Amino acid sequence: MQPGIYLLVRVATANDGNCECEAFAIAEWLVALRNTMDIVFFINSILLGAGLAMDAFSVSLANALNETCMKKGRMCAIAGVFAGFQALMPMAGWICVHTIVVYFSAFEKFVPYIALILLAFIGGKMILEGIRDKGGACEDRCVGRGTLLVQGVATSIDALSVGFAIAEYDLIMATVCSLIIAAVTFVICMCGLVIGKKFGTHLSGKASILGGLILIGIGLEIFFSNLM
Repeated sequence: MQPGIYLLVRVATANDGNCECEAFAIAEWLVALRNTMDIVFFINSILLGAGLAMDAFSVSLANALNETCMKKGRMCAIAGVFAGFQALMPMAGWICVHTIVVYFSAFEKFVPYIALILLAFIGGKMILEGIRDKGGACEDRCVGRGTLLVQGVATSIDALSVGFAIAEYDLIMATVCSLIIAAVTFVICMCGLVIGKKFGTHLSGKASILGGLILIGIGLEIFFSNLM
């Protein structure tokens, strides 16, 4: 036990012998928290977040290409949705590994098919809208809440398998890792939205078609990369 933690326990027990169990529980929590502060752990979590965020970055880019009038508040909301799902999926995978690993392994093989179907549907819809576009208002081309949630699931569902990669982490470390992944995803998605807005303005009505092609391409990439 670390000297500072040992001192905390001694002080607590010196004041009241009944506090011994509570003091040791606090000490154990502090030791677990200290383990999460390892620099290698943070670096690995950041790199993991960057890798997982690439699909969300591309979808953010496609959304901004389609909706060039997007305000900062909406940009934060979109990036927040992707970040939230990227935090949720690894934790869901971690829980499955520690509870229903047999059923989780059986479900995992369907992940690339689900991602491909969802992104191909949304991408095809965007392409059709781009072809039929008559130069309407920018607000008419914005991504709805339902579509955004589907995008969030489609781009993060493969992160369920990260539950295996962080299976050796305890609950605190797994939670911190997921939060780091979410923070990295948020920053990367904001970059994608800014870039998409800039180029979408120059592409005019063709931006929706390009965005749809990007989504379909992401779906195919997830599908084939998981099959290989």
